[in-house]
Amino acid sequence: MKAVKKHRSDMALSGRQSGDEHDELPRARRAGIESLEDRNFVVLALHQVVHRIAWVFKTETVIIPAFLDSVAGAGWVRGCLPVLNRFGQSVPQAIFSRRLKQMPRKVWALFGATLGMAAAMFAVAACCFAADGERPAWMAPTFLVLYPLFFMFAGLNQLSYGTVQGKLIRPARQGRLLAVSSAIGATAAIVVAWLLLGRWLAIARGGFGYIFGFTGICFAGSALVLLGIAEPIDQDAAAEVGLREYLADSWRLLGHDGNLRRLIAVAMLFATVLILFPHYQALARARLQLTEANLMVWVVAQNAALGGFSLLFGTLADRHGNRPALCLLLAIASLTPVLAVTLAHVDPTWGRRLFPAVFMALGATPVIVKTLTNYTLEVSAVAEHPRYLSTLNLGLAAPFCLSPVVGLLVDLINFEAVLLAGAIVIGSGGLLSLRLVEPRSNALERKFRGKPFDR
Repeated sequence: MKAVKKHRSDMALSGRQSGDEHDELPRARRAGIESLEDRNFVVLALHQVVHRIAWVFKTETVIIPAFLDSVAGAGWVRGCLPVLNRFGQSVPQAIFSRRLKQMPRKVWALFGATLGMAAAMFAVAACCFAADGERPAWMAPTFLVLYPLFFMFAGLNQLSYGTVQGKLIRPARQGRLLAVSSAIGATAAIVVAWLLLGRWLAIARGGFGYIFGFTGICFAGSALVLLGIAEPIDQDAAAEVGLREYLADSWRLLGHDGNLRRLIAVAMLFATVLILFPHYQALARARLQLTEANLMVWVVAQNAALGGFSLLFGTLADRHGNRPALCLLLAIASLTPVLAVTLAHVDPTWGRRLFPAVFMALGATPVIVKTLTNYTLEVSAVAEHPRYLSTLNLGLAAPFCLSPVVGLLVDLINFEAVLLAGAIVIGSGGLLSLRLVEPRSNALERKFRGKPFDR
């Protein structure tokens, strides 16, 4: 009883009513959204399929670090990629989440963000064609400016997609949406990559201009797909709130929601996975003398595994909840650095043959990010989705200030010590995830999704 009273008190502090009549969307509006759900499910799935095809041509574990190594080479420069990546995805989200909450139709934010991603990729492609296979001094710094710009739009895309999905798709179907879109998207991406990526990588000094240009075309296509969304207007979405007040309330959110604090801690520990991303392909080159000829195989392996993980854990999340799916996925993520170090030190012949298994394990990473997002949507009120998602992404971004330091440690010490330390940190996040609330079995759960839990 005390827990129920405390829960209601915390909801009031954050500006939410606790009664069912206030927690649920109006029945007529909910019925209207559900009548359009099948159509919106198909459109969002197709958007994600085309988005996945685009993403495979700029994979953060393979293509991007290989490209930067071709124009720069130093470990500390490679180590800048994750921090620029997460800064772009987090800080603009925190600022834009207020505006997104006020927009009557959220899909236009998703549309604009996706077009912004396409524009950034077209700019990178133009630079590659201008360099004409050379290694001009301006290329690396120019890329390091365009890279966070791309991820600023990618972060807004992620925030907007989560908000649109939370508004239009019921929680019990979000795992299915993840499974269907990722499985089909990964399969399509593998086919397209097999047909095009190897051919472009075989071009002398890398055909990165073609790769990034095609990426931009696919992102533009995924934006156009969104024109098929049928999204009812939020009649109550136009109330203006000052930015300072909004950010202050977001900070108070952490103070009032104990489960959110644990979720942010899990996200921060998990972020180690993303910090280590650029160093796996460098480890393979340094220890096993693998070359750019292996890049396509790694991309295919990672996306094939992504499809499998999505089907398995998307189904698991719908049937048993996002929390158990998240716990198992984090266990896989914690073992990936150990696998990489092991394969780098076995017999070189076997190491070269089996190293794609590392990238297969990395295929779980996008599924973890999606599962974190879906869990956050499930334990937050619909009106609070932008605020909760932006808070989650700030938590994911916070550890990335250490990313250049990690890259420097790779140069000063070795890959092995850094990767094994990362495995311990990720494993700690997996253990902490066991203490997250399972909303589908919690006594405080109401008839409709999205009540914050405090434990």
